[in-house]
Amino acid sequence: MRVALGQLPISSTPPVNLDRVRAAATTAAALGARLAVFPEGTQARFSANLREVAEPLDGPFCRGLSEIARNTGLAIVAGVFEAAPDGRAFNTTVGIDGLGKLAAVYRKIHLFDALGHRESDEIAPGSDLVMADLAGLRVGFMTCYDVRFPELARALALGGAQLLVVPAAWAAGPFKEDHWVTLVRARAIENTIWVAAAGQVPDPGERPTRAPTGIGRSMLVDPMGVVRLDLGPAEGIAAGDVDTELTETVRADLPCLANRRADILPADVLPAVRAATAAGA
Repeated sequence: MRVALGQLPISSTPPVNLDRVRAAATTAAALGARLAVFPEGTQARFSANLREVAEPLDGPFCRGLSEIARNTGLAIVAGVFEAAPDGRAFNTTVGIDGLGKLAAVYRKIHLFDALGHRESDEIAPGSDLVMADLAGLRVGFMTCYDVRFPELARALALGGAQLLVVPAAWAAGPFKEDHWVTLVRARAIENTIWVAAAGQVPDPGERPTRAPTGIGRSMLVDPMGVVRLDLGPAEGIAAGDVDTELTETVRADLPCLANRRADILPADVLPAVRAATAAGA
């Protein structure tokens, strides 16, 4: 199944970003993709007032994503902002199927309170692990900083995910790009799973800020850790094949998940994954 990565510059103006998604999704469909993964915060860049741009999941931005999905036949994964009950916003990744139906809502669990940033000042953390069926694949959801927490990826893999999606706005900084590439590949290798990670790039029309925008480097990585796609630092869209038969071959030869010592190192988060799966995400 072909998966596209949409590496977009993100504006502080949501309608501009929706137009960019529309154009990229049209290209992705022409490339034969059935699923397109877009960045964290596709709705608005982090320098915007996130409380003000936050919308309900049936608001204009998500309705626009659903329309794009229906018109192209693509399932879409993209980052949006919702109002949280405490006055902050949720950093939410939505999954919309090819018919335009909302199939998954993942609110980022691990907030980027590190390296001089405090995401939690504006963003409230989620608490649910999420998987959903999109374009014939069981997809597990992570967002940006989540990739530094291997237990989340492991729980999703053990819960039956065939593909991990990682929308991101990975901030630049010393060693940061090396961390990103290493961590995305590590999550694929240690779980013998496909990973589709889509990042932002800076919008040349907006002034730089200290808020994260993104280094790009969107990647599709196979279960052996081979980078099948790498979009580099510039805006672009590309598509590659996710082959679940390869996953089975790799796991037969390299049965890391089967060789786990669950009697010594139990996966305490698995009940949460099973609950999310049973609820249909």
